[in-house]
Amino acid sequence: MNAVFDDDLLRLAYGGMAPRTVDRLLSTYGSPKAAVRAIEQGRTRASSRVREAVAVAADLRRAALEAGGIAFISENESGFPARIALYEGAPRFLFVLGKFSSRPSIGIVGTRTCTTYGTDLARAFGEVAARVGWSVVSGLARGIDGAAQQGAVAEEGHCTAVLGSGVDVVYPRGHLDLYRSILSTQGVICSEFPPGTPPEAWRFPTRNRIIAAMSDVLLVVEAGLKGGALITAGIAIEYGVPVYAVPGDVDRKASVGTNLLIRDGAFPILGPDDLGEVLDLVAPIVRRAG
Repeated sequence: MNAVFDDDLLRLAYGGMAPRTVDRLLSTYGSPKAAVRAIEQGRTRASSRVREAVAVAADLRRAALEAGGIAFISENESGFPARIALYEGAPRFLFVLGKFSSRPSIGIVGTRTCTTYGTDLARAFGEVAARVGWSVVSGLARGIDGAAQQGAVAEEGHCTAVLGSGVDVVYPRGHLDLYRSILSTQGVICSEFPPGTPPEAWRFPTRNRIIAAMSDVLLVVEAGLKGGALITAGIAIEYGVPVYAVPGDVDRKASVGTNLLIRDGAFPILGPDDLGEVLDLVAPIVRRAG
């Protein structure tokens, strides 16, 4: 459990605001203390809900976190993953259950409306990643994300699950067993949203930047023409993270996105054995988590 808290940053974090709003407040007012004071004095556009949340004393928030075994880690603390801080717009803080790993990380993402073929591949990719010592980063979502992390925990591998809700809010509920398995295999559940935050749609695109930032390489298994997987891939490309994709039938909706990624320069992955070889090859040169 993290022992050091910035009380004002903790209060700000509990406002549940969009990350861009938090960045703007800190940029405008110069410090968490000044930003909190501005909210309290009505000098911002913060809603009444945000003002009420920020008004709660930090010691009450700390007690609740400690009771739930949840760490609050800011960007300036040693427990904060160093690779995230490399990127502009990175989260200022994270709520964390479990422990981050120093092993290399592969993000495995894809559509929720995947095929059985895609689900089976994603699970096999998660198994391979775990066997060669990589952490699997994903979003605990239905479809490709969940299948990849199920494969990893089946091999007792490490997973990093980045949520678009509070770390104590399991979404989808059908992944409760997976959520528990990630923690029982010494993995980590993290979010920049405070405990109790519901899984509202707008939160998922913003959490995708954390998945990209946490990944040394990113693999897209199946993806349609639009959706979170392609958003994550686009962010990864901006960050300079190598992007891999699984080719599929040209007339299959779930393969349109991955085929386009390959057309535009993503590296193709032709199966679990191919992925294992790639991870073994790039492991010595990837970045490590802080």
